[in-house]
Formats: sequence, C-alpha cells, structure tokens
Amino acid sequence: MKLLITTQVYENYGYRWKPKGGSDYVVKQFKGDPTTAVMALREQIECDNEAYRETIIDFRLVKDDYLTEFEQSQLDYEGKITYAAKELAW
Repeated sequence: MKLLITTQVYENYGYRWKPKGGSDYVVKQFKGDPTTAVMALREQIECDNEAYRETIIDFRLVKDDYLTEFEQSQLDYEGKITYAAKELAW
C-alpha cells in the first residue's frame, strides 16, 4: 500500500487568502498507522508564513499502482508521467 497525502495551497493577497491548487505526496510501501505517519511528516509538508500556506487536507491508503488525478491525466494526454507525486520517506 501507499500512503497518499493531499494538500491545499493558499496565497495571501493582502486582504484575503486565495486557494491556489495543492500537491500530492506519497509514502511507498507504507506499513503502520496512517495518522501517526501524517503527524510525523506534517513538518516536512506544511508551510505557514505571511505570504504562503500549504496545509494537509486529506490522507488515505491506496493500492501500490494507484495514480493521482494529475498523474493519470499526464498518462492519458502525454503518454508518460513527467511530474509524479512527491515521494516522502517514512
């Protein structure tokens, strides 16, 4: 199984925070408790300053051959995955 972690990015426009996409992170060959892993990895993933925020919005276990929506669309339209989900070590 893989642990898939999804984030949301926000940018500060002075008077409000605007959502600007996000990222997918994976831990391959994951074994253990997902919640414990996410809490331990949070420091490597999340960022919060006056201009930029990235926060974890979801995590789940997926099959080893699972492709994120972005990876699947690259495969469908370009025939290859150029920008894979960011891999983390646990």
